[in-house]
Amino acid sequence: MSRPAPPDAGAPVAATLDAGMPAAETDVILGDLGVLLLECGTSVTDVRGSLEQVSRRAAPETTLEFAILPEMVMVSRPGAASATTTVIGKGEALTFRQSARASRLVRDLEMGTVPLEAAPARMAAIRATPRRMPGAQSVIGCGLLSASLAVLFRCPWWAALLALVVGLLVGGLTILMMRVRAAAAVAPFVSAFVSTILVGVTANALDLGPVPLFAVCAPVAILVPGALITNALLELTSTDIVTGASRLMYGLIMLAFMAAGLYAGAYLTGLRIDSASAALVGEAVHLTSPGTGWAALPPLWTAWLAVLVLAVGIGLAFGSGLRLTLVCVVVMVGTYAVLASFSPHVGSIVATGIAAAVLFVAARVLERVMLAVPATVSFQPAFLLLVPGTIGLVALASFDAQALASAPMMFLSLCIGTKVGALVADLARITRSTIFLRWARPARMGEL
Repeated sequence: MSRPAPPDAGAPVAATLDAGMPAAETDVILGDLGVLLLECGTSVTDVRGSLEQVSRRAAPETTLEFAILPEMVMVSRPGAASATTTVIGKGEALTFRQSARASRLVRDLEMGTVPLEAAPARMAAIRATPRRMPGAQSVIGCGLLSASLAVLFRCPWWAALLALVVGLLVGGLTILMMRVRAAAAVAPFVSAFVSTILVGVTANALDLGPVPLFAVCAPVAILVPGALITNALLELTSTDIVTGASRLMYGLIMLAFMAAGLYAGAYLTGLRIDSASAALVGEAVHLTSPGTGWAALPPLWTAWLAVLVLAVGIGLAFGSGLRLTLVCVVVMVGTYAVLASFSPHVGSIVATGIAAAVLFVAARVLERVMLAVPATVSFQPAFLLLVPGTIGLVALASFDAQALASAPMMFLSLCIGTKVGALVADLARITRSTIFLRWARPARMGEL
C-alpha cells in the first residue's frame, strides 16, 4: 500500500486550515468577523487584536496579517501566492444587544470553545436578532435621554418638559433621515437646527428669557459622536494613524454640522443662553434659583433619579435589552458618583479625566469578566456625562467665551484620561483576552 507524497516544502503555508477548512474560506470568515466587530463600534486596534487571537487559535501553524479600515477588513498571507481577501461591510451600526452577542462569539472563538466553521451561522443569527418596535423604542429613548439630562444639569422644570417634547420630535426626525443615505449626511445639522428653532420659538412665545444651556443641547446630545471620537483617540495612539485620523475628522465634521445648526437656529429665533446655567456636572450642585413652580430648579436628590432615567433612555435608544440596560444603570451611576466626588476637590476638568480613566479600566475589566458586555457598550453611555462636545457646540452658537475656553481643556482632560486608562489596561494585561489565555493554558495541560 503506497503512502501519499509529503507536501512540497516550497508550497504556500497551510493550504487548508481548521480541520480541513479551505484557506480562502477561513480568510473570508475572519474578514466577516472583523466587519461584524466594526459594526459594533469597536476600534480597529481592538478588531485587529481579536482577529489575531482568533486566527492563532484556529490556525496556529499559519501567519495571517490584517489591514483594518472603518468599513473594510483585508486578510493576507505573507509569502503565499493567493490574493488578499477583502470583506466590505454595509456600514450599519448594530444595537447594544447585537454587540454583546458578537463579543461573546469572539471570546468563544478566542478560547476555542466554538470552531471557526461555526462562526458564519452565529454571525448571521446576530445580524438577524429581532428588536421589538425599534422606531418607537428609539424615539422614547431620545425623549427620556433629553429630559433626564435637563434634570441632571438642574434646568428648571419647564426646561425639562420642553427638552422631553423636543427630544421626542428630534428622535423621530433623526430616524426618518437616517433611512435615506443622502439625508443621513446632513442629519446632524438638520436635527440641531430644528431642535434650536423649537426651543427658541417656545422661549419667545412664552417670554421665558435666557434659556438654560442643556435645554438647548440635551435634545441633540445623542448625536454627539462620543464613541467615534474615543475610538479615534485610541487608534491615533496605537499606530492606526489613517483610520484614527479619518474617524477624528468625521467626528469633528459632525460636531461642526451640529454647531452650524445650533448657530443658525439661535440666530433666526434670537435665542439667548443663560450664562449662569450649568455646563458641567460639577457645576450643577451649586445652582440656586428663587423661582417657584415650573420655574424652580429640581432638588439635588433628583440628579440620581435622572441618572437612572438616562441609562434607561440610552438602553431604549441603542437597543440594549433588559440585562444590558441594568449594566448601563450601574455604569452611569458609577460615573456620576466619581464626577460628583472629585469635582468639588479637583475641579470639573480634572475630575472628567479621572472619571474617564477609571471608567475605561472598569469597562475593560467588565468586558473580560462578563463576556457578553463589550467595552464599547459599557463606555459609550457614560460618555454622555463626560463628553464636552455639547458644551463646545453651544459655546459656538452663543459666543460664550468662558464655555468656549473650557471646552478644549475638558476635551484634553478626557483624551488624557482615556489614554491613561488604556495604558493601565494594557500594562495590567487586561486587553485582548490575555487573562483568559493564562487561565486556558493550565487547563489544557491538565487535560493532557
